[in-house]
Amino acid sequence: MAKWFMYIIECDDKSLYTGITNNLDRRFEQHSRGIGSKYTASHKPIKILFSEEYNTRSEALKREWQIKGWSHIKKLNFILIQNKSG
Repeated sequence: MAKWFMYIIECDDKSLYTGITNNLDRRFEQHSRGIGSKYTASHKPIKILFSEEYNTRSEALKREWQIKGWSHIKKLNFILIQNKSG
């Protein structure tokens, strides 16, 4: 069974991009080449700050939409807390 990932990327302007994929390395490489999304084509991705693994695309999408609704500061605090506890 394929795994799905929700991920948060930091861009060169310190903005955050949230997305989902079933291949995290390939998707980041696409973003880096400017073909991953319209947003990352104009906001150069620097690194993956955080990712979570899910069993289904639907679960990953639900989490993506939840996090996309958060403020920039809330996302950064969430990442900080998760990275400290992980």
